[in-house]
Amino acid sequence: MTQHATGPFDVKVSPLPLAGPTEDATLGRMSIEKQFHGDLEAAGNGQMLTAGTDIKGSGAYVAMERVSGKLHGHAGTFALQHRGVMTRGEPQLEVTVVPDSGTGELVGLAGTLHILIAEGGKHTYDFEYTLPEAK
Repeated sequence: MTQHATGPFDVKVSPLPLAGPTEDATLGRMSIEKQFHGDLEAAGNGQMLTAGTDIKGSGAYVAMERVSGKLHGHAGTFALQHRGVMTRGEPQLEVTVVPDSGTGELVGLAGTLHILIAEGGKHTYDFEYTLPEAK
């Protein structure tokens, strides 16, 4: 059965040096630190790669994030894969649970996490997920 977890989260994104001999100003690498609240009480840590363009409001990013904490009281960890594209200010964002990445009481977790950013930069999530019954 599909379940929903919702709540706010805080995020800190910090620049990191790019690997390799690139000096392309349109490419970037960042660390991600998150603190989820609400139905998901957890910490998230990961890395993001970005690509900008000469067109204002266009670019893309990919990221991998490890989340550790409790989802509706179930303790464990899982990984999220991010894929974001911005086309002249129109965002498309897809954040999915990496298959078979759940540990502890989150083994078998699958789903999609929707990130919502309100005016003023307040971040919230709506996590649509499935979790097998404990045996």
